[in-house]
Amino acid sequence: MKFSELGIHDDLLDAIEYMGFKEATPIQEQAIPIILDGHDMIACAQTGTGKTAAFLLPVLDLIADLPGGETSTLIIVPTRELAMQIDQQVQGIGYTMGIHSIALYGGGDGDEWGQQKTALTKGADIIVATPGKLISHLNLGYVKFDTIEFLILDEADRMLDIGFYDDIVKIISYLPKNRQTLMFSATMAPKIRKLASQILHEPKEINIAISKPAEGVLQAAYLIYDKQKNDLVAHLINENPEYDSILIFCSTKRATTELARVLKRRKFEAEAISSDLEQSEREAVLNGFRSKRIRILVATDVMSRGIDIKDINLVINYDVPGDAEDYVHRVGRTARADSTGVALTLVNEDDMYKFHQIETLIEREVFKIPMPEQFGSGPEWKVPAKGRKKGKGSFHKFKNQGGGGQPQHRKNYQNKKKK
Repeated sequence: MKFSELGIHDDLLDAIEYMGFKEATPIQEQAIPIILDGHDMIACAQTGTGKTAAFLLPVLDLIADLPGGETSTLIIVPTRELAMQIDQQVQGIGYTMGIHSIALYGGGDGDEWGQQKTALTKGADIIVATPGKLISHLNLGYVKFDTIEFLILDEADRMLDIGFYDDIVKIISYLPKNRQTLMFSATMAPKIRKLASQILHEPKEINIAISKPAEGVLQAAYLIYDKQKNDLVAHLINENPEYDSILIFCSTKRATTELARVLKRRKFEAEAISSDLEQSEREAVLNGFRSKRIRILVATDVMSRGIDIKDINLVINYDVPGDAEDYVHRVGRTARADSTGVALTLVNEDDMYKFHQIETLIEREVFKIPMPEQFGSGPEWKVPAKGRKKGKGSFHKFKNQGGGGQPQHRKNYQNKKKK
């Protein structure tokens, strides 16, 4: 469906056409009419499906004719990166309509605090905030949210995972009861249902491709010993000189720092990013990666949902994520929208059970690539037998140690490598 068929403002159509978007994604096609009709909504959609535009476009349409100088919309997000990303999109899409926004997040200096206070007291059309930073302002007593008409919780499951439930409930206590509330989540876990029942009124529900990587992501895995990982990562980078944007996920901040240091010693343009960096440093690294001055970004899971950079060619999971859902968000950094990309996961013996859980979640057996001969063989693919708990009982060994995927997956990956 074309955006022009969804009944949104002509100025918005001009803005999104200028940005190169013509066809609405499934989440946009379903969500925009519901929001324009004034319903509360809970939407379950994976990263990379266009959910940000699914709520921004109708909300911008609805607030275009409201009086200026008053805050009508509050968007709550889990990370500063996502707050910045949404703020930038509001500015890009809403510029010609005179709609203004500001992002509130931690890590700034006194000048930023002053700008945030001014926006909260004198009014900005849209406030995009992380819960902790917004609570800090609310506790000082000068925030007035009596003109809020739209509340949006983006990546609500992530906020609850981080522990923001009480903060969200407190923030909502400051808002008018008569408002339109929209929740977006990658999962529909019981805790999401509980929160939805508390804050939504007769919501419409949308479910789009729950917990499945985008079709454009070509997934594969290497069965590997830890001591082989650094050499294999360097090999993969060297073997793909056409990949100018590579994102590597590690499970700890320490691992990101160490891997970036190893890659730099091998003359790669690599930087690490984690919550240990100052905000200015994080923004500098992200800008360098976005502009392709930094070819390789090594990141923690905090970045798996908070980064929106186009044309990432390759995602490498240096470690298997502890949460199967996080795998979907990690690999979702590549193959954004209608593009394609490659996601490779390094699976050691201890991580095989976790990776098997991921395969169960995505309902797909990921192709296991044989290790390059120069690195020696990796461990055999083993997972606990059905019905057994991890670490107990017998193990099931797949026959094809290095190639347990479906033939079509193997063919797709090999074709991608040839291009």
